[in-house]
Amino acid sequence: MMPFNFLRMGSYCKLVNARWIMTSRFGAVTCSAHCMAMNPATKDTWIKKTNFALSGMKTQRICYFNKVTSLRSYCTGEIKLNCWRCKVPLDKSPAFFCSSCNVVQPPEEGVSFFKIMACDFTFALDIKALQKRYLLLQRSLHPDNFSQKSVEEQEYSEHQSALVNKAYKTLLKPLSRGLYMLELKGMRIDEGTDSGADAEFLMELMEINEALEEARTPEEADKISRDTKGKLLGLTEKIDAALRAGELQAAKALLAQMKYFSNIEEKVKEKLSDFM
Repeated sequence: MMPFNFLRMGSYCKLVNARWIMTSRFGAVTCSAHCMAMNPATKDTWIKKTNFALSGMKTQRICYFNKVTSLRSYCTGEIKLNCWRCKVPLDKSPAFFCSSCNVVQPPEEGVSFFKIMACDFTFALDIKALQKRYLLLQRSLHPDNFSQKSVEEQEYSEHQSALVNKAYKTLLKPLSRGLYMLELKGMRIDEGTDSGADAEFLMELMEINEALEEARTPEEADKISRDTKGKLLGLTEKIDAALRAGELQAAKALLAQMKYFSNIEEKVKEKLSDFM
C-alpha cells in the first residue's frame, strides 16, 4: 500500500488516500500506511470523492459527496476528537465530558477497558483503585443525572454508563480480566473445549466434581471450597508471571484451567446454598 497523503483544508477537511474527510466531530487526523480498526464516524461525516476527466488539453476535477457511517475504510492512525456540541478539541482519551462546555461525550469505540478504568495493562490490578474509579465514573455518568438534559446527552450517558459497567465487571475478576487481556493480544479460549487440557488434569477435575456431588454436609462442601480457592490463587500467581514474561500460550493454558476451577467454585456455592 502506498503511503497516505495528508493535507488540510479549512477546519475539518483532510485528504486521506485521495478522499476528503469532512466532519463536525473529528479534528486532526494522522494516517499511517496500514489500515487498522478506527472509531466510527458520528453525525455529519461525509466523504468527498474526486474524479479527474480530460477535456481537450485541460484536466477537470469532478467532486461529489457520499454520507458514511464509519471511517474504518478510509483512515488509519490517531484521531483527535472534538466535542459534539461546542467543537472544542477534547483534551483526554477517553473523554467522558468536554472540558469547555461540560457536556457528556459519546463513547469512543475500541478504547481498552484498562484505559477506561485508568488501570495499568497488567493482570495484577489494584482492585480497590478499580472500585474507586468505578464509583467515581458512575456517580458522574449515571443516566439519572441527565434526565433534564438534551436527548443526545441522555443517550450518551446511558451508553457511557453501560460501557463503564462492562469494563468494571470484566476487569474485576481474574478470569475475565485474563481472558480479556488475551483477547486484546488476538488470542481467545473457545467455549466448550478442553483447550489442550491433559488427561491427568481432567481426571483431577472429575474427582473434585464427584466429591462435591457426594458431599452430604456443609463442612464437606466447605473443604472443597477452600481447596478450590487455593487452586485459583495459585493459578492467579502463575498467570500473572506468564503474562509479565510475555508467555501468552502458557497464560492461555493456565486461564483454561482457571475456567474449570471457577466453574467448580460456582457449583460449590450452589451446594452450600442447598444446605441452608
